[in-house]
Amino acid sequence: MSFQDKTVLVVGGSSGLGRAAAGAFLDASAEVWIASRSEEKLSKAVDQIGGGDRLHAMVLDMTNKDQVDRLRSQFPQGLDHLVISASSAAHGAFTDLAVEEVEAMFASKFLGPYHVAQSLVSAIRPGGSITLFSGVLGRRPGRNVAGLAAVNAAVEGLTRALALELGPDIRVNCVSPGMVDTEAYSGMPEERRAIMLTETGASLPVGRTGTPDEVAAGVSMLAGN
Repeated sequence: MSFQDKTVLVVGGSSGLGRAAAGAFLDASAEVWIASRSEEKLSKAVDQIGGGDRLHAMVLDMTNKDQVDRLRSQFPQGLDHLVISASSAAHGAFTDLAVEEVEAMFASKFLGPYHVAQSLVSAIRPGGSITLFSGVLGRRPGRNVAGLAAVNAAVEGLTRALALELGPDIRVNCVSPGMVDTEAYSGMPEERRAIMLTETGASLPVGRTGTPDEVAAGVSMLAGN
């Protein structure tokens, strides 16, 4: 699948699944922009991904209205594919997790992507796409993840509504991964992290947890139609 002469923006492209998706688009000959709140992480990602003069970086905080409102001006010639993988997660028992933490999670994982997509929709060329990210907890929640399950379900509801409203010129899809081995778990002690990944993988039909490259393949398939 080739994305030659296509322009792709990956919000959250400085790490994890977003960085893997950016790499997949570059491998398929696209011009790729990655966006993140952290200039330091962006710089590291550019070094890790490579891509030469087809890879660009921009600092973007999806919860900053002024920054998002200015996004459209970054793409005066238009955009083909928008991928939004950036998010945050708050875990805790329903009775204990502060409402403020749930509000912050909705701001970054639902309202932020909503605003970014709204700001850029006029820039996306016919035949282009928007790909959002939710997660398996939106359909199969466990204990102590009520807020995260709710925000994932909200993203999937938004996807279905936008697919109807923006189609057929712009296709809208949602990627909903289960547990994937990324730096999202890097804050855990290594031994505990390894046990978690092994035990979760053993409970799955494929016998292991996913990899960022596998999710990236799904993202590029959806964008390429």
